[in-house]
Amino acid sequence: MIAAGKMTERVNIEQRSTSQDSAGQPVESWSLVAAVWADVKKLSGISAIKADADVSIVKSSIRIRYMAGINAGMRVIHGSDNYDISAVIENRAERFIDLVCVKNG
Repeated sequence: MIAAGKMTERVNIEQRSTSQDSAGQPVESWSLVAAVWADVKKLSGISAIKADADVSIVKSSIRIRYMAGINAGMRVIHGSDNYDISAVIENRAERFIDLVCVKNG
């Protein structure tokens, strides 16, 4: 079981949804799945040059209490930061999930 004191950051987990505009064109948006407490850890940051522009990639691990239905392709909002979930590592015995994330933007 995770100690409550370790989960000190509030995050929103969102999933992509698609609707249509008035012209019938697809419009992508994000809808809230859950607002939860989390332990956010910045694991690494790498800088690269792509198309003559500096690109910074920040990878993070975000640990939340276990909940069903969270998957890669969703995103986490932490303050003003957006993270794409690239992997979900479940530990049902300990009742938590580690979200492997890459900062978007």
